[in-house]
Amino acid sequence: MVLDGQDPQAVRRAAEALAHGELVGMPTETVYGLAARADQDAAVAKIFAAKGRPSDHPLIVHVLDESAARVFAQDVPDVAHRLIQAFWPGPLTLIVRRAPGMAAAAAGGQDSVGLRCPSHPVARALLAQCRELGVEGLAAPSANRFGRVSPTLAQHVADEFDPGLLVLDGGACDVGIESTIVDCSRGRPVLLRPGVLTPEQIEAAAGVPLQAPDAQAPRASGTLAAHYAPRAVVRLMSTEALRAALKVQPSAADGKIGTDAVTTSPAAAGEAARPSGLAVYSRTALDVGDALYRPMPAQARAAARQLFAVLRELDAEGASEIWVETPPDEAAWDGVRDRLSRAAAAFVPR
Repeated sequence: MVLDGQDPQAVRRAAEALAHGELVGMPTETVYGLAARADQDAAVAKIFAAKGRPSDHPLIVHVLDESAARVFAQDVPDVAHRLIQAFWPGPLTLIVRRAPGMAAAAAGGQDSVGLRCPSHPVARALLAQCRELGVEGLAAPSANRFGRVSPTLAQHVADEFDPGLLVLDGGACDVGIESTIVDCSRGRPVLLRPGVLTPEQIEAAAGVPLQAPDAQAPRASGTLAAHYAPRAVVRLMSTEALRAALKVQPSAADGKIGTDAVTTSPAAAGEAARPSGLAVYSRTALDVGDALYRPMPAQARAAARQLFAVLRELDAEGASEIWVETPPDEAAWDGVRDRLSRAAAAFVPR
C-alpha cells in the first residue's frame, strides 16, 4: 500500500502504525528502509522475519537528532559528536556503546548500536511524528529480502513484500547506496562500510585518522562478503577484460561463460563464451552487440545514485549475467566498488 509521503495525513498514519508495533516502508536519502520502532524488540523481530535476515545481524537505528541518539547511546564520544556536527542529517551511521536495556534486538544482541540521522524530508517528518507518539528511533535496514538489491523507489519496496505493507513514497533516493558506517565505540574511529562520504572528509571532521577494521570490530549492517545481489550473476571486469570478452561469440553448448572471465587478463577473458541474456554496465563505450547495455556515469555520486535501480532494471529485463566494468580505484568510488564487489561475491562458481 503505497501512500504519498508529501501528505501529512499519510505520514501520521505511518507513524501511528509504527507506534503500534507495525512495519512501514520509509524513504531515506540513501535507500528505502523497512522500519519498526527500535525500542520494542517484538516489533524489530518482524523486520528480521519479513526480510529473512539473521537476528544477530544488526540494524541501524534512525533518529531525528542528537538528543534522540543519546536515548539509545550509553555515551556519545567527542569524535562521534564532531562527526554528528559535520554530517548529520546525512548518510553517516555512527556505532557507539548502547544504553543498557535499549534496542537490544536492533543491535543484534551487541553492546553497541548503529545510529543515523537521515536528511530525507519525508523520513524527518515521519521521525518527528513518531516522537510525538513517544517513539524516538526507528530500526530500518534496507527494505528488501536479505542479501538482495536495495530499493531506491517506493515501488521496489512494494514489489518485495506483502501488498498490505504501508510504504511512504518519497520519490527516488538521492544518494542511492547505503550510509557510510564509522565505529566510534572503541576510541579512534574505524571505517566499517564505505559510502559516498570519503575517508578524507571523515578524517577532516573527526580530527583524527581513521583506523582499519580489526577482529574486535562490532558487526555492522551490510558488511557480509556477499550482499546486494540481483538474481542475475554479477561479474566485475577490467576495461580490457570486458572488451576482450565481448568479442567472443555465444557458446553453442550451454550459453555459459567460463569463470576465467572475472579476471583482469584480456587473454583469460577472451577464452570464455558470451552467455545468452547478457547485460553490460560500463563507463566505457563498447560494442556490446545484441547484449543489454547501460552506461555507468563518469561521476561516482551519479553512479551511486543509479546503481541499485540499474541492477533491478536489468533483472526485470531478464538478464542472466551482468558484466560490470570495475570502478576506478579512487576514494570517491569506494562505496560503489564495495557494493558491486559484494554483489559479485554472491555468485559461487560450480
